Amino acid sequence: MHQHQQVLKLSTTGKSLCRITQKVQVIVAESQIETGLCTLFLRHTSASLLIQENADPDVLKDLEHFLSKLVPEGAHYIHSTEGPDDMPAHIRTALTSTSEQIPITNGRLALGIWQGIYVWEHRQNGHMRELVVHLMGS
Repeated sequence: MHQHQQVLKLSTTGKSLCRITQKVQVIVAESQIETGLCTLFLRHTSASLLIQENADPDVLKDLEHFLSKLVPEGAHYIHSTEGPDDMPAHIRTALTSTSEQIPITNGRLALGIWQGIYVWEHRQNGHMRELVVHLMGS
């Protein structure tokens, strides 16, 4: 059994989905783990992590549109320390996820052909985000 851990620093743009599949795959390849598990953990409360469609960008646009309707900015929120997009970003993160687990098979992420890994920035402006990539296997 072998473990490998690395923190990936990511610069996001405001309110967008940033595909990170290749960056994670490079870390998996460097680990030399052939069979195991990749755990991803995003260290933030106003951005989230998701596995989603990687071929048709309209899927991502529709997801962003739906979540913005579900959790609108401009509604009355008590918490607004970092601006009017702060609390909506926290709610959007609570409704989505900050971690994922993906099997490693033959030294590669065992994602489906149409799946990609994304960091979903929920704030209006871009931020530096940290993703912990933890790999375990043989």
